[in-house]
Amino acid sequence: MPSTGATLGLRERKKLDTHRALTSAAVELVAARGLEHVTVDDISAAVGVSSRTFFNYFASKEDAVVIAYPDHVERAEELAERLLAAPADYSPMAALALAFQPEIDRIEADRESWLTRISLIERYPELIFRMVSIGMKSDQTAIEAMGRRTGLDPQDDPYPRLVCAVASGVVSATVHRWYSLDGRQPLGELLDTAFDVVAHGLPLPPHAFTG
Repeated sequence: MPSTGATLGLRERKKLDTHRALTSAAVELVAARGLEHVTVDDISAAVGVSSRTFFNYFASKEDAVVIAYPDHVERAEELAERLLAAPADYSPMAALALAFQPEIDRIEADRESWLTRISLIERYPELIFRMVSIGMKSDQTAIEAMGRRTGLDPQDDPYPRLVCAVASGVVSATVHRWYSLDGRQPLGELLDTAFDVVAHGLPLPPHAFTG
C-alpha cells in the first residue's frame, strides 16, 4: 500500500494536471472563438470532465483564462518569503526584483501559452478586472512582507505599499513589452533592465523627445 504522503502526492499531481488542462483549453477556445462564444460546458468537454468538476477549480470561464496556476495563493506567500529572505544589503526594490524572478522564469517557460493569455487580457476588459481582483490578495501579502522587512507598518506608513506598487508596475510594463516583442527577448532580461531604470530614478532615455 502506498504511504499517505505518496497518495496525497498523486492526488495533488492529478489536480494540477486537471487545472492545467482546463486553463489551457479555456485559453485556446477563447482565442479561437472569442470569449462570448465559449461556455463552461465547452471548456469542460474539451478536457473530458463535467462542468461540476470545472467549478471545483474555477468560479467562471474568465477565471479559467486568467488563473494560470492552481497554487497562486501559495505562490504569493512564497514570493513574500523570498522578499524577507533577500540579503539585508539589498534595497527594497532590489529585494522585490529578486523575489519576482521565479515567477518570471515560470512565465518564460510557458511562453506560448502566456503570449496567448496576454493577448486575450488585452482584448477583453472583463479579464483585466478579474486579474486585478485576483491580484489584490497577492499584493497585500507582498505589502505586509515589505512592512516586516522595512520595519514600517503599512497601516501607518505608505512606503511598503508604495514600493510594492512601483514594483508591480515595473513587472506589468515589462510583461507588456515582452508581449509586444512577441517574446523574442527574454523576459528576465527585460525585467532586469526595467528595475535598473527605476533604481536610477527613471532618467529619460537618450532617444526620448524632450520638447
